[in-house]
Amino acid sequence: MTASTDAAPAFRLTDSTLRDGSHAIHHTFTAPQVEAVVGALDRAGVPVIEVTHGDGLGGSSFNYGFSGTTEMDLIDVAVKTAERARIAVLMVPGIGLKDHLREVADKGVEIARIATHCTEADISEQHIRLTKELGMEAVGFLMLAHMLSPEDLLEQARRMQEYGADCVYVVDSAGALTIDDAKRRVAALKAGLDIQVGVHAHNNLSLAVANSLGALEEGADQIDGCTVGLGAGAGNCPTEVLVAVCEKQDIPTGIDAFTVIDAAETVVRPLQPTQGVIDRDGLLLGYAGVYGSFLHHVRAAADRYDVSSSEIILELGRRGIVGGQEDMIIDVAVQLAQSA
Repeated sequence: MTASTDAAPAFRLTDSTLRDGSHAIHHTFTAPQVEAVVGALDRAGVPVIEVTHGDGLGGSSFNYGFSGTTEMDLIDVAVKTAERARIAVLMVPGIGLKDHLREVADKGVEIARIATHCTEADISEQHIRLTKELGMEAVGFLMLAHMLSPEDLLEQARRMQEYGADCVYVVDSAGALTIDDAKRRVAALKAGLDIQVGVHAHNNLSLAVANSLGALEEGADQIDGCTVGLGAGAGNCPTEVLVAVCEKQDIPTGIDAFTVIDAAETVVRPLQPTQGVIDRDGLLLGYAGVYGSFLHHVRAAADRYDVSSSEIILELGRRGIVGGQEDMIIDVAVQLAQSA
């Protein structure tokens, strides 16, 4: 066992490989893959593992991409496989339904992460309250957090706290936050809330680990990672890298570094060997502040209309397009084609 398992963890790590990573493989996780990933992460001591379609409960659709295997079947496998880890789900109100929360609670899911655009915390009220009524931990997820100032983000977080959230996350859905950006947002929430604060970082600017460490310096209680960084856009904070860096800095995680490194290399990396490469489009998502899960949709539109994927991304950034507006990707591609 490594030193990181010898002391009480300084924060709680949630691994989102089986949710955010779904974007990277076009939502094609199979039951055997979920069993293998959950088993490996559980043996490493990862305390929370998130499992759903990339866009959360109910995300399997024409708009977001159909799942290869029904997410409820994958959640069943995850709950049955985990011996120590708690299973979490993501839900975006308007995509997922209250009945989805009831169903996963019955299956043994312990944590529901309720996600909204950073300016729309008010639409999470009934879902956070229901999560608590069902006996699950409720986590508020404020997506595209770079689009609000720290002060305005705090006001949104306070609403989620009022509804009963146990924790509120600064979610860098576009991988657009610098280290200072991330630290200032976490500091604002830590100073203004009475509940825990979390960070979900993407790696478009190659800052996911640095932003997570900066968040810890400001007192963050929960941090997300994805094994090998498997996730939307240029990927997420790599779980195994974060754990290894924390160990070198004597920050206890409760996770065995060598076991999670082995899990990353032998179980997860074969699912998407190219994950972790920050190419032009992935970098531009962070530069322009565009939602990470748009990447595959952008490339498909670029091919269909014979326009530049980079130009689509930059125009989406100029327009301030947010999650749920995937239809605008086609609109932008058509306009670029017509003006060519």
